[in-house]
Amino acid sequence: MTYQRLTADDLIDRAEIVDTVHRYASGIDRCDWTMYRSIFADEVLFDFSSWSGAPAAPMAADDWVARVGGTLSLFDSTQHLLSNHRITLDGDAAQCVTYMIALHHLVTGDVREMHAIGGFYTNRLKLTDEGWRIVACTLTVTWEMGDRGLFQRAADRGRRRPAGKA
Repeated sequence: MTYQRLTADDLIDRAEIVDTVHRYASGIDRCDWTMYRSIFADEVLFDFSSWSGAPAAPMAADDWVARVGGTLSLFDSTQHLLSNHRITLDGDAAQCVTYMIALHHLVTGDVREMHAIGGFYTNRLKLTDEGWRIVACTLTVTWEMGDRGLFQRAADRGRRRPAGKA
């Protein structure tokens, strides 16, 4: 591997890509679905097969945001932590691999429950007139803690956090 010095433009692109990826977590955790939608191209290839078992498939970003919002806003709180960004730039395209931990909290009376997953996202991005946008998002789950049934209990309870409330 040959060392290649980054240019000032490369550093700006990397900072903008990290900001885009961080808006993924912030949008979810704040239930700010406008922010969350802002990071995606209009159509995105989503591969969450390591979580759901469903094959990768292209989806309209609006439909994806509605699905995620409809699921994760049912929890009392979530916290998505992202770190260790590894970015590869290729002109107006990029790849960003990011470690992740996602915590999902549900409170029922005196019972506090949490489900956690860890792993990494591999995002492919394109530079558009509006900035960097995710065109493909793959979640690779490497560990899980807690009861996955917490998602169903949240859905059964049907509580929704208002937009902007964590």
